[in-house]
Amino acid sequence: MTMDWDDLRVFLAVARAGSLRNAAARLKVNHATVSRAIQRIEERLETRLFDRSPGGLALSAPGDLLLPHAERMEQQVYDLSRKVASVDSRPSGTVRVSLPPFMAQGFIAPIVARFGRAFPDIEVQLEITNTIADLSRQEADVSIRAAHEVTDNVIGRRLVRYLICAYVSPAYLEDLGTLAVGDGTGAAWIGWGGPDDLAWVANGPFPNAGIRHAFPEVIPQLEGAAAGLGIAWLPCFIGDPDARLVRAPGVQPQPDRSIWLLLHDDLRKTARVRAFVDFVSADIVRTMKPYIA
Repeated sequence: MTMDWDDLRVFLAVARAGSLRNAAARLKVNHATVSRAIQRIEERLETRLFDRSPGGLALSAPGDLLLPHAERMEQQVYDLSRKVASVDSRPSGTVRVSLPPFMAQGFIAPIVARFGRAFPDIEVQLEITNTIADLSRQEADVSIRAAHEVTDNVIGRRLVRYLICAYVSPAYLEDLGTLAVGDGTGAAWIGWGGPDDLAWVANGPFPNAGIRHAFPEVIPQLEGAAAGLGIAWLPCFIGDPDARLVRAPGVQPQPDRSIWLLLHDDLRKTARVRAFVDFVSADIVRTMKPYIA
């Protein structure tokens, strides 16, 4: 009896997602494709792999037996793909890069443009997401991440530690009169919507400013501050270049997270990945000089 790897990949996705619909979304295929793949495996094995319920799908006893074997096969496929890719010696092909949305806003495009001029045979595909890419599962070739520390089992370069500061629109600042002479009375922070909002307001500049609105992403925070909704903490490499914003008076920039560039060890010697990592690392360090701690 032969097993089709594509069908087993669908089986793993359903086992992890708990439903056909969620698995289809993860695999970026339609619901019917997932359903047919599961049906084919169950027909080949002559057994039911999932128990259906109103709450979703759960592995049956035969499904539990199949799962570890499918996971080992998945890892072997990933290992083989990385090792084959690592023998590539020419800087050409595609490099898949994962990074968070706020680093895609005005930051990464000029760097990729300069890289493209230097390496015209390499195509860059960006995956813009807050979800951390699993490099061992080939969800990306390279991950650019903002973090204090990185614990993944990958090759990592800490490039720079960037500064953050409080930003407002000039009109908002004028209306409030230098943010009520320093303590923030009458002003408002744009909150992040988390449990720590009250603590960082109380311990930061303008402690008498309240919290109004909740924008749990950097770019909406920037747009909210530019629209005059309030004060926003932003990375300086995003806030400073935006002509709609000024630094809030009396606030000194503070060190925040570091920018990391990560890749799996198996791709370290792949020409296209090595070219991207070396070029972009140096470019980020150079670009970020005015904004680093």
